[in-house]
Order: sequence, then C-alpha cells, then structure tokens
Amino acid sequence: MSYGKHMLTTSRPPPAAALGALADPTRRAIYESLGATPRAVGDIARGMRVSRPAVSQHLRVLREAGLAVETRAGTRHLFAANAATALELRDYFQSMWERALASYARHVHEEEHRHARQPRRR
Repeated sequence: MSYGKHMLTTSRPPPAAALGALADPTRRAIYESLGATPRAVGDIARGMRVSRPAVSQHLRVLREAGLAVETRAGTRHLFAANAATALELRDYFQSMWERALASYARHVHEEEHRHARQPRRR
C-alpha cells in the first residue's frame, strides 16, 4: 500500500482461497455479476450459460472463499459481493504492482548511473 512517497514494507500473503475460487471462468463471471445489493440465485443465474443448480454450487464456493455473502429472506438465498474480500484482493494486487514498479525504477536508475560513468566511444 502506498502513502505518498512511502511504501509499506510489510506484505501480507495473498488471499489464496479467493484467488483459487476466481480461477474458474464461470465462477469469475458469476462473481463479476454480483454487486453490493443482495440478489436471489435465480436472478444471478439468469443470463449465465450454466444451470441454476450449477450457479448455486459456484456461489457456495464463492461464499466459502469469502468472496460472497449470503443472507436469507424466507426460503430465498440472497448473495452479494463481500466488499472486505474485494478490498483485500485489491490491496494484494496493488502491493504486487508497486513492488514491480519499484524494482523497474531501481533497474532504470542503475542503468542510467552505469551509462553515465562509462566514457563515450567515438
């Protein structure tokens, strides 16, 4: 995480369960369809290329991975994206990106410094 010119040096491990759950393209599409407003399984399944029972199974995996939250309204199961896990994933990828950019910046700086010390050839 970056704050101005300062970067946190502590790095948390990746949210492995969430990353594993999103590896499946169908599950990723279901997750991407979730929003902050809870929706019934039938609403989520509408427009998907898999059956409603398959969507239910994918939602179970997303819930177990912490990516979705489930509430009940009578007999209906409602699902929404878990904002806390989404933020955790964003922070994880942001940290990876910042480390990669810092490494690239160090490399460029070292190359510029190395070339500045070498005499020019004619």
